Amino acid sequence: MKVNNCIKNLLKFICVLQQNSNELTFSSTNCTKPFLGPSIQGVCYNTRVITLYNKFGDLFTTNFYFNNELRNSSYFRVRYVDDNCCTLEILESINNTYTYTGQTIVVNINCICAVKCIEDVYINC
Repeated sequence: MKVNNCIKNLLKFICVLQQNSNELTFSSTNCTKPFLGPSIQGVCYNTRVITLYNKFGDLFTTNFYFNNELRNSSYFRVRYVDDNCCTLEILESINNTYTYTGQTIVVNINCICAVKCIEDVYINC
């Protein structure tokens, strides 16, 4: 099966940004800006929070466990992209604050038809 290069390239781009997010950066707004921002205060961000959509336009969600409680999330951080697979870190959003759940999921890039960039944030991973 042919890999969806548009989505793959975007996810790889986001992954590289996150891996190289050691420098302070300033703002602009869109998925392809060449740095993680958005602060003029000089805050360093290390994550571009994303959501994914399938070919039917449905938001991709996944389940995860927290303190033996089943929860779900549609927020992710790109950890790794390889061939047609993408490893995503599952994030939880509570009161507009994103936290790393300590869990990951692997998705087939060919099943993703849209990526929405939510915001750039600092997440303690």
